[in-house]
Amino acid sequence: MLVTIFMVVIMFGFMYFAMIRPQKKQQQVRMKMLSELKKGDKVILLDGMHCKIDTINGDDTIVVDADGIFLTFSRSAIRQILPDDVEANKPVATNENVETKDEEK
Repeated sequence: MLVTIFMVVIMFGFMYFAMIRPQKKQQQVRMKMLSELKKGDKVILLDGMHCKIDTINGDDTIVVDADGIFLTFSRSAIRQILPDDVEANKPVATNENVETKDEEK
């Protein structure tokens, strides 16, 4: 009888550390992400739509701008916030001293 109770406790402990605890951590990260939303953030919605946040209302709804079309969604419809493309806006440095094969002939 004692062995059975011990096995049940061990199984519950395994389930907690293998499933419940990681899920709680993931939920905390998601709630933090949703609480840090601000106007102008680029986001991806659950349906895959890429939008930019236009307005955040107090009742947990957001208005997003999808190429000039304003749509209202719940905050929970946001899958992820896209990072700012700081590197993409920089001009690419070119090396004008590089010769092509045609110029070598």
